[in-house]
Amino acid sequence: MVKLEHPAEAWPCVTATERQFLSLVAAGDDVTQSDIVARTAFSQQTVSRVIGDLIERGFLQQGVRISRGRRGQPSALLSLNGDRLYMLGVSVMADAVSVMLVDFEGRERGYFFAQPKPMSRAGVLGVVRQGFGQLCDQAGVDPVRVMGIGVGITGFALGDAGRFNPPHTLDDWFNVDVAALFAAEFDRPAWADNDGNVAAVGESLVGVGRWARNFAYLYVATGFGGGLVIDGRLMRGTHGNAGEFAASLPTQLYTSPTLELLRHCFALKGEAYETIADMLAAISIEAPAVDDWLWRIGDSLSLVCAICAAIVDPQAIVVGGRLPQGLANRMIERINLREIPRRGLNRPLPRIVASEATGDATALGAAILPMKLHFFA
Repeated sequence: MVKLEHPAEAWPCVTATERQFLSLVAAGDDVTQSDIVARTAFSQQTVSRVIGDLIERGFLQQGVRISRGRRGQPSALLSLNGDRLYMLGVSVMADAVSVMLVDFEGRERGYFFAQPKPMSRAGVLGVVRQGFGQLCDQAGVDPVRVMGIGVGITGFALGDAGRFNPPHTLDDWFNVDVAALFAAEFDRPAWADNDGNVAAVGESLVGVGRWARNFAYLYVATGFGGGLVIDGRLMRGTHGNAGEFAASLPTQLYTSPTLELLRHCFALKGEAYETIADMLAAISIEAPAVDDWLWRIGDSLSLVCAICAAIVDPQAIVVGGRLPQGLANRMIERINLREIPRRGLNRPLPRIVASEATGDATALGAAILPMKLHFFA
């Protein structure tokens, strides 16, 4: 059991300039002070001073020195200091809860998964408390260094108050201030958003966002939703529900591409699974039931991607959520944007790719959400 105490320091603050520099380091593999000077309007002196402060405060660390072919001494490579702080990411799904310990680099340091029955607030909070202690023990991390908790929950937002309308298996979570609940339970700052939004945030920092500043994230799970990242930032919309792609599908004409439908397809083939988690742990992506599912959802996926391409014009459309990457790739093969060339030319279209963020998309994104908001531009 984890001993919950106050974090060792107040939530650390960084300036807008420091956030810009941290973002440049996070996005590049081989970044030096000289690179930051070349990519910004700041002088060498300013960059040196700000980088020095970030190193002194433990946000950055220096590595080997490399030469860029410029005059003067080789520059030291810069990287985020993963041990600077830790975050806990929680995913509250329709049938399960997962907990992930993530460091300042966005690296997974431990993962915990459980299926409490029922999925009540008390049951989920108990699982998270257990996972918190177990992950800290396994990673050798003092719990006081876990600065906060991010939560992703399935369901659409009820305005900007951090309250959600989840599936019926989560009736106990309806209209609950999720962030306030976790903050009170764990005596730490907490943030909450729906699962599609937090997965998109995670993708923006450690996945496709490393090469695409603008993308639509299709979140496939019990339901179908997602998130929009524009110029590197999550766009939540007026009520927090930007990226609810299922709402663009006429229900009498198009089948929503959900894993609940896939579970039904397996049941029709004589393979019954009690939960989606059970199904994902057992299935082959080449199974006949998967073929049936892909046939049923192909037009729906194509329509949603065509809408995203036409309205948002992103660099990428990311297929992710609770999907194994192989299953995401099979879905992408079914997408047809049906472009009609003009003068022999197609309209420029986004790349459609599987998520590049590894692991549990929601738990990872939930942990990254507070870091993205406070430390990265």
